[in-house]
Amino acid sequence: MSAAMLVPILLVLAPLVPALASALLSGRARARNAINIAFAAFKLGVVAYALAGVEAGAFYEWRIAFVPGLDMVLRLDALALLFVTLSAVLWMATTLYAIAYLKGSAHQARFFAFFNLCVVAASGIAMSGSLITFFVFYEILTLATWPLVVHTGSAKAMAAGRTYLAYTLAGSAALLAGIVWLESGSGPVEFAAGADLSAFSPLAASMIFVLLIGGLGAKTALIPLHAWLPAAMAAPAPVSALLHAVAVVKAGAFGVVRVIYDVYGIETVAALGLGLPLAALASATILYGSLQALRQSDIKKRLAYSTVSQVSYIVLGASLAGPFAVIGGLVHLVHQGLMKITLFFGAGVLAERAGVTDIRQLDGVGRRMPVTMAAFSIAALGMIGVPPVAGFVSKWYLAIGGYQSGASWVIAVLIVSSLLNAAYFLPLLYRAWLKPAAPGLPDRNALAASRTWLLIAPGAFTAAAALGAGLFAGFELSPLSWAALIAERIYLP
Repeated sequence: MSAAMLVPILLVLAPLVPALASALLSGRARARNAINIAFAAFKLGVVAYALAGVEAGAFYEWRIAFVPGLDMVLRLDALALLFVTLSAVLWMATTLYAIAYLKGSAHQARFFAFFNLCVVAASGIAMSGSLITFFVFYEILTLATWPLVVHTGSAKAMAAGRTYLAYTLAGSAALLAGIVWLESGSGPVEFAAGADLSAFSPLAASMIFVLLIGGLGAKTALIPLHAWLPAAMAAPAPVSALLHAVAVVKAGAFGVVRVIYDVYGIETVAALGLGLPLAALASATILYGSLQALRQSDIKKRLAYSTVSQVSYIVLGASLAGPFAVIGGLVHLVHQGLMKITLFFGAGVLAERAGVTDIRQLDGVGRRMPVTMAAFSIAALGMIGVPPVAGFVSKWYLAIGGYQSGASWVIAVLIVSSLLNAAYFLPLLYRAWLKPAAPGLPDRNALAASRTWLLIAPGAFTAAAALGAGLFAGFELSPLSWAALIAERIYLP
């Protein structure tokens, strides 16, 4: 088997091995943890090899007959590698964090088995070369994520699981209906070639687009399909980090990008008049999510509504389709992942070590947990758009892209969104750093005794990565440079 075929297979199989091992090694935590870390590191090595190859123009593809007339296709193009790299980096960080977070808790083997299956599905989604391949991995992600949402087994978690399935399975039904309708007239759709829409009237093509985007919008948490995401905060912190930073919501947003650019093509989307309505929906979601975040006193709920808002920046950039908007949306896929996973890592540490789950309990915690709160603060400032953190780069490119696309109103949306971001993040930082310690907050000695560096280091790393992605945005192989490479090679020839 050639390297061109082997690389995509390895990227999917790398997390499958620890998924199976975790299920089989239920009573051997040390061996299970070692296998999880080893294969996360192995995947990072394969990703590094693929990055060098794709930048140099290498072509990686594997395909196999699925059913008569349909192939399962894994293709590693520049866009796929953007998502795969993000998933590989955050898989390693979340694996280390989860090992420390879940130490001593029940059902760890089950957790790591389904956790790794989610990474398998995310990798498959990223590298899908056809609509049917994308759908298969999209459904694997739904089924693999549900056990993580209900992991604690509490009534609240089970209710959240039911809500999650109701939204995501309904979205999947709409997505499947759109795929069947589309391929009944165009034949099998591969992303490299796009769909042949000549058999459809403009109305039919528009209705299919609505079905596809609506189906993907459930996982992307576009309004009014967003309610499952705040409910899913009943899950443990590592699951929240996975849902918000790399797996579910990113899979939906990534699918939206594929549909716009690789199924329809931006010229067709513009000709059908579909881009601006989608941009308007994304903008409404950005503002709605921020307004709802302001109303939450629970830290994880506030972060959840922040995700509802922030992921729609990716959809906004894709739907505007100007060169800078494309780059801004694509790079935000990485930037948001780094910042949001840092915030959820921090929220988990605050809850586990200090019992802090509500904003009103944050008073003085920064001086007693300085590393965790420094990482949290960097990520929060990045979400607001404060330079030089990565979030500023995304918003800058989206603002220029809106102007470039003739949609100058996008600048106003971004300004209002940033002000709302400041309104719901800055009070947390003020309380943590500038107010006297809250009654009941453990003292320094107690917190030092409970310190677990494996729980703290992943958040410090992802915060440093978010800061570095902004400071060194102009460097070769930075997320911004890679997003520009995608735009130049694939979407803007």
